[in-house]
Amino acid sequence: MTQLHTPKASRNQETGRLSFMGSVSPPRNGTDVRGGEARGTSQAAPCTFPTVPALKKTAESTLLATSATLLSFSLALTATVAAPAVAADEKPSPSASPTATPPPGMSKVGGAQLGLAGTQANLGPGAPVLPKDLSARSWIVADAESGDVLAAHNAHWRLPPASTLKMLFADTLLERFPKTQTHRVVPSDLAGIGPGSSMVGVKEDETYTVHDLWLGVFLQSGNDAVHVLSAMNGGVDRTVADMNARAEELQALDTNVVSPDGYDEKGQVSSAYDLTLFAMSGLRNADFREYCSTVRAKFPGETKKNKKGKTTRGTFEIHNTNRLLAGDYGLDAYPGIAGVKNGNTTNAGATFTGVAERGGRVLLVTVMNPEKKERNQVYKETAKLLDWGFKASDKVSPVGELVAPKSADTGAKPGAGASGEAGGSGEGAKAGNGSDPAKAAAASAHTDGSSGVWTALGIAGGALVLLAAGVFVINRRWPLPELMRRRR
Repeated sequence: MTQLHTPKASRNQETGRLSFMGSVSPPRNGTDVRGGEARGTSQAAPCTFPTVPALKKTAESTLLATSATLLSFSLALTATVAAPAVAADEKPSPSASPTATPPPGMSKVGGAQLGLAGTQANLGPGAPVLPKDLSARSWIVADAESGDVLAAHNAHWRLPPASTLKMLFADTLLERFPKTQTHRVVPSDLAGIGPGSSMVGVKEDETYTVHDLWLGVFLQSGNDAVHVLSAMNGGVDRTVADMNARAEELQALDTNVVSPDGYDEKGQVSSAYDLTLFAMSGLRNADFREYCSTVRAKFPGETKKNKKGKTTRGTFEIHNTNRLLAGDYGLDAYPGIAGVKNGNTTNAGATFTGVAERGGRVLLVTVMNPEKKERNQVYKETAKLLDWGFKASDKVSPVGELVAPKSADTGAKPGAGASGEAGGSGEGAKAGNGSDPAKAAAASAHTDGSSGVWTALGIAGGALVLLAAGVFVINRRWPLPELMRRRR
């Protein structure tokens, strides 16, 4: 199985696009400017519910303590059941193969309607019709901040993902190595790269920063850069295991990783739904946003000796092969685009996930394997779906939602030393607009005698209803923290 080279990017030009961050591409005078937003290191406070203060050991206070304990248990249970329902789907086995047609019963993660074959849309009054000339086997349109899925087509169809799988690779490994860390490449780092792979030009016995390698992953879809970062992580097998664990944490149950670079391998599958989850999770990280929105950058070349024996090492320019971002081959950059990742292999065909903002609304679109083989077809269909989504977002009812990770109740990724950038918004800690229902119940009982016990239980019951609604909204929204107010 041969992975197609990503298209040559020598004609890519920066087109003055809007982006979620300041430009991180080198200016046209050749000065190497690759700065970006620094990643935070402080950890977000976990979401916890308040405890009941100690009371005198009377029968009344014992009853109150019991009711408060039940309240705490009920709150925890409510937080669990209020989260989006996840079907008891099993991850595909390593021998799983994509089906020729969408299965009649697909995963229902994110909502039952998303498990149905065919196009799913709940159009309201005044909503524009969906584009009629879409040929992709699978696609999804979602609000990146609320998580609402506005429309979808075979959202959970397990298909080969190609290099869009690199979004999961980045979401798994980005926070493990500082951007300034350097690595000298040894031959074993580049072992096992599939023939015909897209490459950025990593050389043996040369030293690269982690920042350089990630630019190679995102801009040129370099499988050589992926393998070097995997070697730094303990090897390809370890990285594959880490990616599968991360996919499970994100509740991306359609995904089975076999190769970290997205190269065609037997049993390697994902879905439009899962790829959108990977993008949504990755975009919470400032470094991810920097790399996926960079149009062009300088990449270290090979060290050479001149006639006098002096060694020099130049750079060469690399360009982002995401044509909606860079504009190329007769395609203009999409207004408001800011990433994310494209891919193309023999088995997968063309795949793409893009994020764009217009009028304060941020949309994610994933398109997998258009049947039309016209030039730039995957980008054309993505652009049409983005146009539709921006026009229809207030005129449709969601067909499902992008679920939060399993660890969303703690507000941070497992093992991530991240700030709110990778954590929650802190809304959960407020628990009912800043009120403390347990303390209110305790105070009521302590002041009013026996009648206060029943008052406390009444307050507790009302609080449960309000908190259940609050938890549902928090889990549903799961916003991208400070999602990139635009700067020119």
